[in-house]
Amino acid sequence: MTAAGTELYQGAYQPQILVHALSYDLDRPLIYVGEQVISARAFRDLVSQYLQALQSLGLGRGAKIGVLASNRPEVLCITSACLLGEFVLVPLHPLGSLDDHSYLIADSAMDALVIDAPAFAERGAALAELAPTLKLLTLGPARSGTDLAALATRMQPAPLIAPQTNGDEPYRLSYSGGTTGKPKAVVGTHRIGIAVLNIQLAEWEWPSQIRQLMCAPLSHAGAAMFLPTLLRGGSLVILPGFDPIRVMEAIQKHRITCALLVPTMIYALLDHPRLGDFDLSSLETIFYGASAMSPTRLREGIQRLGPIFFQFYGQVEAPMTVCVLRRAEHDVDSPERLASCGRPVPWVQVDLLDDEMRPVPHGEPGEICVRGTLVMSGYHQRPEQTAEAFAGGWLHTGDVAIRDPQGFLRIVDRKKDMIVTGGFNVYPREVEDVLGSHPAVSANAVIGIPDAHWGEAVTAVVVLRHGMEPCADELRALVRERKGSVQTPKSIFFVDALPLTPVGKPDKKALRAHYGNPQQKAAAA
Repeated sequence: MTAAGTELYQGAYQPQILVHALSYDLDRPLIYVGEQVISARAFRDLVSQYLQALQSLGLGRGAKIGVLASNRPEVLCITSACLLGEFVLVPLHPLGSLDDHSYLIADSAMDALVIDAPAFAERGAALAELAPTLKLLTLGPARSGTDLAALATRMQPAPLIAPQTNGDEPYRLSYSGGTTGKPKAVVGTHRIGIAVLNIQLAEWEWPSQIRQLMCAPLSHAGAAMFLPTLLRGGSLVILPGFDPIRVMEAIQKHRITCALLVPTMIYALLDHPRLGDFDLSSLETIFYGASAMSPTRLREGIQRLGPIFFQFYGQVEAPMTVCVLRRAEHDVDSPERLASCGRPVPWVQVDLLDDEMRPVPHGEPGEICVRGTLVMSGYHQRPEQTAEAFAGGWLHTGDVAIRDPQGFLRIVDRKKDMIVTGGFNVYPREVEDVLGSHPAVSANAVIGIPDAHWGEAVTAVVVLRHGMEPCADELRALVRERKGSVQTPKSIFFVDALPLTPVGKPDKKALRAHYGNPQQKAAAA
């Protein structure tokens, strides 16, 4: 095909969408943070200033730019500037350790790191010492690095121009959770970015007037909510992070119509003694995902907040939009439906396959496998692991699910989390759902730990609701009655909180390491 022919059929990707969305209705309020209100015009100018500031530091096309910050508007400015400057964004999670961050910087060959100076000045200085060639840029004054925010203010806003990109060009390196080993960088291309956006606009249930609360990390899933909000003429209310009281205050004050929350955030709201003190009636949609939600807690959420829950399912390798469970599909009388991750969207191919790559019949467990424009191009510099993930021409998600006659998928567990005890296979998710139905249980995680007799022993780690007493025998009896003796936990540990991965999932790798210790085993109930 000639060059002219190639241009003739060139589609719009996120850079073009961003410029288009920031070319009209510029006086509308776009972002609220504290008492500050940023119009669409002011945001457009900030994007231009940050883009020029980054380019003035010698950063060009393909430069890898990390961001380590709490939620603030500048994160969206830098994310947008990366799209227009053809940089590759590498988000670092605010909850990550020094070792985690150092590993990501080295593995990605990061060129520059932008840090939120008030929150991460010390971490930034430590990382700069470990990576001498790294350009350290700060949002605000700090002892180390160049103040990018100050540099941006010296730039004259200019019209935004979208680069001519193609779908195969990377714009983001997103690291997997690393729950079974070192995190792997997933190469996100413009093909994937526009696929996520199109599916969100087509399949997600957005309020007619979007006033979006953002308390999930903007450097991660939160950023995916920005372009749909921008395109629909909506506004964002940004909180630095999740705090139940601040979330409820913001919903009431700004008449929030939608929010992105992970299950642990929803649990914290439901368990808060002041939930009934705030007017949350403006909420039309709570988008939730990232990890499984207890059907019992989900039913409680619907009963207390209304039929406003919308679930999305995906993973870093196929982000956010593989399946959806719409608001009306949340059947409070069906625990199986509330345990579902929804039905596949029509924009991707999804099947449940066995170990021989054969489709499984309805009601039988199989691995969720995906094809389509949503699928990653591969893992950064890991050809063997990429080939393994793409075996047989499918993306293997590692999630084992059952399909019901209506086409809804119910994830029974991660393939790598399955417990083999006494020769029997136990899916932790099934045990977790039973434990979660007990009125004393706020949250729980089930793992297998090495055991000389059983091979692996089913072990539960439980967070109780406020004021409840440990009830190990009751919990065992409940599982024995609902599932059987094989699934019944041999040990139960009661804790104040579960360790979480950066995306808000229970960190089962940390739990296995901790409770697999012989000294910890002795402390079980």
